[in-house]
Amino acid sequence: MIKYILRCCKGHEFESWFSNSNEFDKLNKKNLLECIYCSSNNIKKSIMAPMISGSKKDKDENTILLKENLSTKKNELLRIRKFVEKNFEYVGDKFSQKVREVYYDRNTKKSIYGTTTPEERDELTEEGIDLISIPWVSKDN
Repeated sequence: MIKYILRCCKGHEFESWFSNSNEFDKLNKKNLLECIYCSSNNIKKSIMAPMISGSKKDKDENTILLKENLSTKKNELLRIRKFVEKNFEYVGDKFSQKVREVYYDRNTKKSIYGTTTPEERDELTEEGIDLISIPWVSKDN
């Protein structure tokens, strides 16, 4: 059994259990999953923290490895953030408007970044505009 935190297109979050990871994909593809708050069938998995169990020694070793791994990943994300901030124009919450301007004007070679709501992201995806979400790690965290 596996538990996922699910999110609908309107941002509602809820948990659900599945027999395995493929079960979610199969049910979601058939639109058999539904938001418990608004009955939307547009459901996605959210990022979850894994549960770890074992002996005290195993936990200590796992904790050290996990901290080292998280530190490495954080540094990688910080490098990505630095690159994006240096090479892309920040457009803030006007991202969906600005990305359309760039996308539909083929002569514009502008690189931008900003934020969108889940609804705006879905609309852009429906228009065929591919986006990449980057976990935005705080520099001073």
